[in-house]
Amino acid sequence: MTEVQRTTSGAIGIHQRERLLKMMAVATFIIFFQAYMVAPIIPALSNAFGMSVETVGLIVPAYLIPYGVATVVYGLLADRLGIHRVMVTSLAAFAALTMLTATAQSIEQLGLWRVATGIGASGVVPLALALVGRLYPYEQRGRPLGWLFGAMAGGMAFGSPLGAMIVPVAGWQGLFVAVGAAGALLLLVLLPYRAVIAATVQPVTGTVGDVFRGYRELLGTSRGQRTYGYVLVNSIFHSGVFTWLGVYFERRYGVGPVGIGLALLGYGVPGFLFGPMIGRAADRWGRARLIPIGLIVSALAAATLILGFPAVLAPVVAMGLSLGYDMTQPLFAGIVTSLGGKRAGQAMGLNVFTLFVGFGLGSLLFGELLRFGFGVALTLFAIGEFTAALLSFAVFRSESPLRAVPIVSSSG
Repeated sequence: MTEVQRTTSGAIGIHQRERLLKMMAVATFIIFFQAYMVAPIIPALSNAFGMSVETVGLIVPAYLIPYGVATVVYGLLADRLGIHRVMVTSLAAFAALTMLTATAQSIEQLGLWRVATGIGASGVVPLALALVGRLYPYEQRGRPLGWLFGAMAGGMAFGSPLGAMIVPVAGWQGLFVAVGAAGALLLLVLLPYRAVIAATVQPVTGTVGDVFRGYRELLGTSRGQRTYGYVLVNSIFHSGVFTWLGVYFERRYGVGPVGIGLALLGYGVPGFLFGPMIGRAADRWGRARLIPIGLIVSALAAATLILGFPAVLAPVVAMGLSLGYDMTQPLFAGIVTSLGGKRAGQAMGLNVFTLFVGFGLGSLLFGELLRFGFGVALTLFAIGEFTAALLSFAVFRSESPLRAVPIVSSSG
């Protein structure tokens, strides 16, 4: 256990730590519910605004890319001002901007609200992940990270189908208002935890030069390069396939919003149910074993979409795609938590920046490839993911559970 972790252990008790973990999981669930409720309602928004699905689909990267870019700034601010201040402010912005999105009168206005929400919301989840890096030693982080990524998966699992199912009843405006209100309620519950968070992670001072040196340290080692590189490639794959999955089901099977919701029902279920279990498995057997398996499962799910299947099996295929995500991105995040030293916010901010920029690029790239049809787009994405899987056997072979993990110290 590092000196930082020993200090943290004295500042917060085990029961407080677990309660805080649960609160962070709830926040993560709501934010990812909001992020993933949009893609499945692209056909409904297309009808509402009289625009093509390709045009409406741009609102997905309009949220994801600003989200990813802003996480870098939030991470730096959290290191300097304190995670508790930045996290509460970001959650308040998320709640307000999500509700205000319901006022959009055109697809252009909707896109602008999505950009603003992406910027405002991006200071919660990455800082929650950074907080776990302070609360738990590396060899015990699999379970708490599993909870947070399980909450992400739960947001995906419920946001995808419920978003598509609620719109026919309450309208897309009602969907945004309801989720924004849930965020506001969570903010009220989280406020009493500010002092606990502040006691856990102390602000880090330093110059601009220290910040750039921190990035050089994060990306200057092979471990940092391969981890962040795989975060980018894997996020491009998953976002590209998932963003257009609702349109795929509509065109291939002729289903409406409710049908799309049911088809996506399996997405996120593995992480929601088994996230902590996957994390414990990573702690016990090593990320070197699980990461390649997760990448292969993802590639096989995309290949299944190419081949086609009975509509009744759509949730099972979506579940396979989700399982591949749950066995990779949480494990990459676990590695990242050991890279940042005192600047945990900077390390995790860079991780989430890479993740969400990949999400945005994936949805854009897949959308462009749709000019040649779903078969071509899915084939290219599946080949890319399978190639990454084969390389990962060698790239991550050193990520064994007993590996001594050096902590990178940033000056400042």
